[in-house]
Amino acid sequence: MKLGVSSYSFCKLVGKELSQLDIIPKTKEMGFDVIEFSTLALPPGETALTFAPRVREACDRVGLPIANYTIGADFLNGSGGNWQAEVERLKDEVRVAKILGAPGMRHDATRGFAAGTGGGRGFADALPTLIKGCRGVTAFAADLGIRTMVENHGFFCQDSERVEALVNGVNHPNFGWLADMGNFLCADEDPARALGRAMPYAIHVHAKDFHIKPGTASNPGQGWFRSRAGNYLRGAIIGHGEVPIAQCIGIMKRAGYDGVLSIEFEGLEDPLKGIALGLENLRRYVAEAV
Repeated sequence: MKLGVSSYSFCKLVGKELSQLDIIPKTKEMGFDVIEFSTLALPPGETALTFAPRVREACDRVGLPIANYTIGADFLNGSGGNWQAEVERLKDEVRVAKILGAPGMRHDATRGFAAGTGGGRGFADALPTLIKGCRGVTAFAADLGIRTMVENHGFFCQDSERVEALVNGVNHPNFGWLADMGNFLCADEDPARALGRAMPYAIHVHAKDFHIKPGTASNPGQGWFRSRAGNYLRGAIIGHGEVPIAQCIGIMKRAGYDGVLSIEFEGLEDPLKGIALGLENLRRYVAEAV
């Protein structure tokens, strides 16, 4: 199992203390095997297609493979609500992933129906369109040698049963799941149980931790957000929160997973310290898991 980090983990530093390119040698120095880019922080005058070669070059220079490319998408609301146009837009993102040398690309499915559109409300209403959109992207990406995936992310498409239904509906060997063990809490699911459901479809996995307070407690204030059921969540250093990280890694090992496990740090702590402590804990959990 290779250990990586998402560039999103550094987002509080990018544009202030570090540039997008600066995080590459920093990631290598911290001891990660690979890096994952969550969109690209573009310099003025650059597009993703023009900037991607510079990112690839910087990674090659320090010997740091790019494991995945993560971008936003919405087959219900994006591109003027036209799912075919959204597929066409995402084809350029697949081309970016190809330039980066990333073997995989994660895109969103949707944030849900926009209010007042009359298009439906429930996940079952959305599923046929999401299936068509995801299948269109992955069929194109397959020809470029890039696997595509959705993540349990964004509340509407967050429950493990919903993502499983989408992956099975797409029913394409090139399409799968970026399983984020922490994100299941946003839909108030038990992370270990949900990750067990995800593993047969997992192409990539995120290690993420959260502090949790029940919705019956007083609002803890800045830095916290609420789950669908109203519980309070705050990003944590790997091992400092309530996500059963070690148990989840055991589930992954028993499922035969040998891909990338990437830290996605969202805590209030200094990112460099939070990421470094998280990696130290994650290495220990991977070594001890059975």
